[in-house]
This record gives sequence, C-alpha cells and structure tokens, in this order.
Amino acid sequence: MIEIAQTNVSPLTKWNQTPTTITTELKPVQKPLVVIGIFAAIILFISIVIVTNMTQGLLFIIGLLLGMTLLHARFGFTSAFRRLMSVGNVQGLQAHMLMLAIASTLFALILANGFSFTGITPTGYVSPVGMSVLFGSFIFGIGMQLGNGCASGTLYSVGGGASSMILTLIAFIAGSLLGAYHFTFWMEDTPSLPPISLAESTGLGYFGAWLLQMILFGAIYWITTKIAKKKNPPMMKPLPTVQGFKKIIRGSWPLFAAAIILAILNALTLTIRGNPWGITSAFALWGGKALMAVGVDVTSWGYFSGANATALSQTVLADSTSVMNFGIILGAFISAAAQGTFKPKKIKPGIAGASIIGGVLMGYGARLAFGCNIGAYFGGISSFSLHGWVWMVMAMLGTFLALFIRPLFGLKNPKPTDSIC
Repeated sequence: MIEIAQTNVSPLTKWNQTPTTITTELKPVQKPLVVIGIFAAIILFISIVIVTNMTQGLLFIIGLLLGMTLLHARFGFTSAFRRLMSVGNVQGLQAHMLMLAIASTLFALILANGFSFTGITPTGYVSPVGMSVLFGSFIFGIGMQLGNGCASGTLYSVGGGASSMILTLIAFIAGSLLGAYHFTFWMEDTPSLPPISLAESTGLGYFGAWLLQMILFGAIYWITTKIAKKKNPPMMKPLPTVQGFKKIIRGSWPLFAAAIILAILNALTLTIRGNPWGITSAFALWGGKALMAVGVDVTSWGYFSGANATALSQTVLADSTSVMNFGIILGAFISAAAQGTFKPKKIKPGIAGASIIGGVLMGYGARLAFGCNIGAYFGGISSFSLHGWVWMVMAMLGTFLALFIRPLFGLKNPKPTDSIC
C-alpha cells in the first residue's frame, strides 16, 4: 500500500510540515492478546471497586486511557529531551509546551476554585527546591537516557512489549527503595528552600501565575522554532496509522492530539483524587512491600512514615498511584495488541546493562527530586511549582551528559545527517 502523508500537522509548527503519523498498512490485530488484555482490565477494575471504592476504579480507568494515549502517540519525554539536545529536533518539546499550557490553565481553574468531583480538596504538587531536587533531577536525566524511557515511558513500553524495559522497571523500583532509605539524609542534612508556588508564594495569584507561565511557554515555543529553522534538524519518523474511526483504536495519534488528551486526563485526576498524576511513589511502595515480605522492616525509614506508612499496611489496590500504573501498563498492552505490534525481543547485553543502571538512577533521582517527568515536571509545572521548572533544566543537563555515556553501552544518538530521528 502506498504511504500517503496526512494533513494532521499542527498549524503551530509552521516550520515543519512533516506529520507525526502516515497512512499505511498496519499489522493484523493480535486478537487473543486483545481479549486477554480487556478481560484482565475488567477483572482488575471489579476487584479494585470491591476491595476499595469507585473512586479507585475511576482512577484505574484514567490509567488505562493514559496508557493508550502514550502508546498510540509514542509520546516521549526521554526522546524529546534527547532529540533536542543532540540534533535540535524540537517536535517533542513543543508538544510538551502545548500539554503544559493546557494543563496549567485547567489546574489554575481547579486549584483557585477548589473544584472537585469527590469532595477532596485539590492540592497541586509544590515541593521544596534544594540540593535533593538539583541532584535528583540531574541523575534522573542521565538515567532516562540510559534506560531508554522515563517513568511513564517505562510503564507504557513494558505494556507495549519492550523486553528491556522490564529490567528498567525492576531497577527503577530498586533505585526508589535506595532513595527512600536515604530520604531523611537528603531532606534534613542538605540545604533547601521551602516550597515555592508561583501562585501562592509570590503574591501573583493563580491568574498572575498562569499568565507568567503562558509567557514562558510561548517564549520556549518561539525559541524552539528559531532553533529548528537554524539547525534544520532531521524530523521524527512518522508512525504508521489508518484513516477514519479505526484510527482511534488501531492507528497512531499526532503528538499534539496526545498532548491535549494527557493534559485533560491529568486535570481530571486532580479533581478526582485531589492530587495530580504521579507514578514513582508506587515504585517505592512496591519495593517496600517486597522487602517486608522477606522480613526487612522498612517502617523505621524516614520515608515510610505518615501516609506512606499507612500505604504499607494496606492492599496495593488502595494506593491510587499503583492502580493508575496498572492501568497504564494494561492500556498500553491492549493498544499494542490492537495495532499488532506486541512482540517482545531478546535483550542485548549492552542494552541490559544500560537499562539496569538507568533504572536505578531514575528511581533514586525521583525520590530525591519529589517526582519524575510526570510528578515533578508535568505535575509540578502545571501546579505552578518552582521545583518543576528546576527539574526541567537539571534533567536537560543530565540528558546532555548522557549523550556521551550512551555509546558506551551501544546506544545510538540521533545525528544531524540522519534523514529521520
């Protein structure tokens, strides 16, 4: 079948008329896997509602939608940073700016008015800015480039059949545990500023903070457009898709469409559970429960106190972050099977080593930096937290350094001479 370029290019990206999806013939649907995925999702949803409540069930459904969106668009944070720092490709970062702009607008309305579907007062992710954030986000930037995926990328890639990401996830959990073990040191023995909200700590209010961030998003978008015009970088490889209604289930989604959906789903999460979308706190919880199962008492660790101590004593289905993570993995699995792309491959030794090291760095870094690319970057900036902006800068610097480390493990970086990246 002849490949025909679609016309679903964002009008905002005038310099780049290359679509992120192309019409082509897809692989056959892996029907048995689709059935297994849907059946597993139904059983897990019922179990969550019976054991906990409908709120947890709704969050699981949001997780499914997040996983589907991430998989269908191959929406990356790791790849977006790498393309920008290596060859100046800005398509991914521009999609981030759109996502953050929409999420910030919705968050401002929700937080300013205390809007909630469940009666839980919504609270954004506003965290301190100190050595822990600087160091944690920096090594997270290195880790996600070695592990070939961030927190969200690890989950949807595992669901999508990427074998090496299973190693990354296991190492991610181990790194989260190590970060939890050292958590008290980083919080009490290293310098830090208090949590700074651009809305509440500066006197700007939510409208003023929203306006400031819109200016920043617009400036970053304009700068990236200038970078693209100057460097004329290779474009992202278009993903195969189909036309019509089948595109929703079988096809690939444009980055900008996924950016809008992710922003809306994050805002919906805020109104249902009272906090934005997060991922990595569940990894520390899973690891903590695993250690307790083999006789290790983690309750003496400073991290596992308060709400985290309560989570240790409850079923994992009572943890909203965990059920959303389960949803992401299953949503990505169902989508990959529907596209016919679920096909685990043998893991090469070099990639295995990079995956393990990258996972540990991400897990440790996320605990220190109060979150990952989702909780700190996406959720933090959308919540008008200064620490979210600091996370972004330091993760970029970590990415730059990782470009020199990746080849040691046989990992390739995009090159200016590539026709695509």
